[in-house]
Amino acid sequence: MRKGTPEYEDALADMVEILRDRARRRAPLTYTDLSRELARRGHHVPPRFGAMPHLLADATAQESPDGSAPLLSALVVLQATGRPSGGFYELARRLPYSRREDDDSLWEAELTRLERHYASE
Repeated sequence: MRKGTPEYEDALADMVEILRDRARRRAPLTYTDLSRELARRGHHVPPRFGAMPHLLADATAQESPDGSAPLLSALVVLQATGRPSGGFYELARRLPYSRREDDDSLWEAELTRLERHYASE
């Protein structure tokens, strides 16, 4: 799956829909669970490599192009720790997001912001 292709864009749209639904319920999911949910919708996205990190970054950028909205990728966690991977924190600290809290505070704040933001949808 390559960025910019119809296949990628369809997977991205489905990922955003899945994550918005999870945000409303403040219900994180593992990379494996997200991969399985995407597979149920016809998209082959391995949980640990390939398009997954790009799709997560693009889903976040789509929902928060100027960095002011909460970061959808905060909902995707590692099974072993129940927390996001290092890629989430790297993304959160880059422009335009520029989050500066420590990891625990940043993640908790994003989960709260996601729940509030998407609860009204």
